[in-house]
Amino acid sequence: MAAFEPKNPGYRAATIAMFDAQPAMRTLGVMIVRLSPGEVELAMLHSAAFTQQNGFIHAGIITAGLDNACGVAAFTLMPEEADILTVEFKTTLLAPARGERFVFKAEVVKPGRTLTFCEARAFAEHEGKTTLIATMSGTLMAMLSREAPQTPRMSSARHGD
Repeated sequence: MAAFEPKNPGYRAATIAMFDAQPAMRTLGVMIVRLSPGEVELAMLHSAAFTQQNGFIHAGIITAGLDNACGVAAFTLMPEEADILTVEFKTTLLAPARGERFVFKAEVVKPGRTLTFCEARAFAEHEGKTTLIATMSGTLMAMLSREAPQTPRMSSARHGD
């Protein structure tokens, strides 16, 4: 993967603060394991509370981990004043989510001023083996504040007629 230069010199602290501000990730027990510009590795332990009827971790939980990994990876390359929002993603489920621990790895493929494209993979660690269980491609948007126009706009009514 190409080495990316973050726009925010304080990207690490800003990214950790953004991640820590997400109650959903705390609820799922997802933690940052590794973080660098344009890349992240997240992990969570198995919880019976997140399983579906067959005892596998529910696809929605795996998708949430992948989506968040894409978001965190993209956020590391955004300017200091940006926030982040997912625009779209596609998930492919490759194997049942059976394991003691789940890892979500994401990397930026193409950063942009407004849109960033990422790819992610989810792995299950089960009985000493690591299995690729899902992939995601996602597009994330940098939400930048917009200032009001400097000059007043003309009203739609005509003046001086």
